[in-house]
Amino acid sequence: MSSVLYVGHSTVVVEMDGTRLLTDPLLRPRVGHLLRTGPIPDVGRVDAVLVSHAHHDHLDLGSLARLDRMLPVVVPRGIGRLLGRRESVVEVVEGDELTFGSVAVRATHAEHAGRRHGRRASGPALGFAISGSQHVYFAGDTDLFPAMDGLVPDLDVALLPIWGWGASLGRGRHLDPRRAAEALALLRPEVAIPIHWGTYRPLHRGARARFLTEPAEAFVRAASELAPEVEVKVLRPGERFSF
Repeated sequence: MSSVLYVGHSTVVVEMDGTRLLTDPLLRPRVGHLLRTGPIPDVGRVDAVLVSHAHHDHLDLGSLARLDRMLPVVVPRGIGRLLGRRESVVEVVEGDELTFGSVAVRATHAEHAGRRHGRRASGPALGFAISGSQHVYFAGDTDLFPAMDGLVPDLDVALLPIWGWGASLGRGRHLDPRRAAEALALLRPEVAIPIHWGTYRPLHRGARARFLTEPAEAFVRAASELAPEVEVKVLRPGERFSF
């Protein structure tokens, strides 16, 4: 049995074959001008951390500081120096493959800028295909790209970003709810779980802002139209899906 624990934003714990992988850890109640809308679930033991790109809401140094400094942290090539004195930092590029326990992790393409704002460190944005007894695709932050078609064969679960942290997606290339549903038609997973939504809000916006709920509702509607064969599981932070 494998499982996905949605911690919030792009932070997910994927457990497969006894190995637990943590993605894009954002584990603080406040990050810059953003406030978390609810409690932070306990991620428990993890065996490695996968970071998709250098943007502050995906590579949060304060959150990484809360984790064991001996944990392996996988990052895109070019941004490892941002992690300072961590003991095990592995830089990868698209196509590289690593193994943790009996689970393989392959870095995949992402259509998104990966440069760290305000820093000279720069690297690509990546996704990760996680493969063992089952197959999970963590898209990181991305827009549609043609190579999504067949990117992860026999895909069980797709973790797809559908929004951001404010009232709009902001600058750059992202998936919105409808484009994320279009991605399902290319990826053809058994199950889709929307991520990157409903967790953080700007300080000046209230906890009942519509952008905290509407993206998931729009994704469900679009997926039923564009990829009706895919089961959509909407998780709130702290909820787990087992498969």
